[in-house]
Amino acid sequence: MKKQNETELIEQNEGVTPADSSDLPAPTDTPEKKSPTVWKKASDLGKKMADGISDGFKAMSDKNKAKKLQKELEKYRPVFPEQFFDPAFHRPNMIVIVDDATYRNIEVCQGAIGCLETKGGMEILNLFDEFVTESKVEFVPSATCNTVYYVDNFDRNRFIRIDCIFSKAHEEKLAELGHIAFSLGAKRYSIEIVEAESEYKSAKKSINNESKIGNKSAQSGNDFSLQQSSTNQRSGKTVSSFKGNAEPKIPTLKWFAYDDNIKRLIEMRCEEAHSIKSHTMELSGSSSATMSAKTAYAIDAALSSMKNKTNITLEKQAIRENSCKLIFEVIF
Repeated sequence: MKKQNETELIEQNEGVTPADSSDLPAPTDTPEKKSPTVWKKASDLGKKMADGISDGFKAMSDKNKAKKLQKELEKYRPVFPEQFFDPAFHRPNMIVIVDDATYRNIEVCQGAIGCLETKGGMEILNLFDEFVTESKVEFVPSATCNTVYYVDNFDRNRFIRIDCIFSKAHEEKLAELGHIAFSLGAKRYSIEIVEAESEYKSAKKSINNESKIGNKSAQSGNDFSLQQSSTNQRSGKTVSSFKGNAEPKIPTLKWFAYDDNIKRLIEMRCEEAHSIKSHTMELSGSSSATMSAKTAYAIDAALSSMKNKTNITLEKQAIRENSCKLIFEVIF
């Protein structure tokens, strides 16, 4: 039966010749035969899709980068030269000179001269050490890296090292009193420094209370009255003499510009026919205070929150200064 089927198939195919390939219809769906316009449109569509995907990733990348930069701006708060030298820029009262290498690899700090931060409620400028000279700021006694400075009461382009503030102010006050005596034509003057134990304790208690509750009187510096007798704790004396000058001149004042005793001395010597021959006065420490106890307390709070803490306590120095008196004697 199987053999019969095979014989029938052979007989059916006899006389049939294989078709010539040239006789076959040409295929219509080969890539080579598609219209160039169709392929161009497909290519353009594919490119647009690829570009869209690329733009999407780029947009996501740009958005993430923008968020990162915004976070860095909020964290480091960079200050640039044009901002620093702008008259409208409020330069913080405290400056810390820092090594710029610490911020060198931070993108938002590129081209900056420093960064702002807040410590203990006080704004601080971390000034890069390489910008110190260009800043035109005078640092007293010298500019040193990793050191804290506070603004001079009388010159915002002058900053004094924290541990030198009260000693420099004391030197300037003594020099100013000597200049007053010289300008008024004195032949001799003396300055005696007196600090009383009981006054120191009373001042300390009063200033501590005022500085911590933010009382305005602490900022202006009150004169603390005592009902008990005081015991001298520290004293010192400076004496100098001049040839004397018959024509007194009104001196330029800084520390004692608002002291009534000094004002009266100048008036008596310059406006009353030089009638005064000698004068002795007592100048309280609060009348020419280097800084208020409230300010000293705020600086101490900022210092205590810094990484490199110091043992300096300005509040104690402010209290001690308030307890001091200067006995100023002038002889014409």
